[in-house]
Amino acid sequence: MGYSWKRARLSLNGKRNKEQFQFKQKQIETLKDLENSGYIDLYFGDQSHFGLTPNVPYAWQTKENPILLPASKGKYLNVVGMMTRKNKFYFEVLETTFNSDRIICFMDRFVEQTVKKTVVILDNSPIHKSKKFMAKIEQWKEKDVLIYFLPPYSPELNLIEILWRRIKYQWLDFDAYKSFQNLKESLNFVLNNFGGKY
Repeated sequence: MGYSWKRARLSLNGKRNKEQFQFKQKQIETLKDLENSGYIDLYFGDQSHFGLTPNVPYAWQTKENPILLPASKGKYLNVVGMMTRKNKFYFEVLETTFNSDRIICFMDRFVEQTVKKTVVILDNSPIHKSKKFMAKIEQWKEKDVLIYFLPPYSPELNLIEILWRRIKYQWLDFDAYKSFQNLKESLNFVLNNFGGKY
């Protein structure tokens, strides 16, 4: 058996309910079929944050000219987004943290621009399971937007997780981490060009 030099990956497999995971996995495949047939729109939703601590651990460099990135903590940019499998993307960027009120406002705006029955896949983040958020689900359902919760510890069922990884590890270049303003401009450029350049 050959070895290769790779990053060790974190896994949540041991924490989750395998049967529940497989059941939800099959249901999501059915939702994809309904989307393929044009019956529904299917969105994968989530939040992620971006700060000045770089997520790029490796780069080609010389001993004479090593790449030095600032070790900086401080402000973060928080992004909430909804994406389809065809890279349609609805998002918002905040310099403050997302709480239930902000997520509900974002969802209200998202619901208003939907054009057909829509299913939104979300994880079990506390802001998605707050009393305020749960109380809005019936109201969104009346407007043909249904919330579908993933089982706990199942990030690989949420397609948007791939988007966050691509942005953090591939699409934000080193210059993005030189200042908060650079990060803001670089991140907004990537988000606004997702589905085209990216």
